[in-house]
Amino acid sequence: MNDVVQIKLACLDLAGTTVGDIAMVERAFAEAIATQGIVPGTGAYARAMVHVHRSRGCPKIDVFRGIFPGNEAQAQAANLTFERSYEGALDRAGLVPMPGVIEVLDKLRGSGLRLALVTGFSRVTLSRVLSVLGWHEKIDLAICPEDAGGRGRPWPDMVLHAVLRLGIEDVRQVAVIGDSESDMLCGRRAGASVVAGVMTGVHSRERLLKGGATHILDSIADLPGLILSEDPSRQQMGVADR
Repeated sequence: MNDVVQIKLACLDLAGTTVGDIAMVERAFAEAIATQGIVPGTGAYARAMVHVHRSRGCPKIDVFRGIFPGNEAQAQAANLTFERSYEGALDRAGLVPMPGVIEVLDKLRGSGLRLALVTGFSRVTLSRVLSVLGWHEKIDLAICPEDAGGRGRPWPDMVLHAVLRLGIEDVRQVAVIGDSESDMLCGRRAGASVVAGVMTGVHSRERLLKGGATHILDSIADLPGLILSEDPSRQQMGVADR
């Protein structure tokens, strides 16, 4: 019996997946950590940046809480500096979409799919990002942890929020696409039938598979060939070795 479910919603990550701002994000983290006395060249700085790398995709405030455990004021101060630093970088340099991403968004929307951007940025930073990108007409929804009760990735809440807001009937009709292990965990926990890791971001193929990726793609440009297929589970392109 054919039990293939048609994908009706794609939840797309931002940094490292649809836009190439990884270096900007990491610089903002470094500046934020430095304002709290953890400076480059120290062991504490090296450990903090390892934590940043491992936690990519998670809410930024949660990353800082992991660096400054038990000190909410310090975590909040670092998070505020991060937001100011990142938004300053946006003003100076703008954002560069990943190659082919505009064509991907247009093709998916033209095929009737709903599109949601899912991010660990705050609502203020996300609004600034959307303003710089000018993608308001290309997506249906942009979601940050604040929209889902404060729980970001790897929790499933943001994807489930998109399912409810956009009236998707079945979580199996969802595809989640991202470049981090937390993206993959979020997608699997939400019940998405396609959880695709892209190799243009921060985490390795091994980390993406560890998080539960069902497919590995070279880039976002490969996405239409996967989720517009009649049977994504049988696609040979980038199928994860399970």
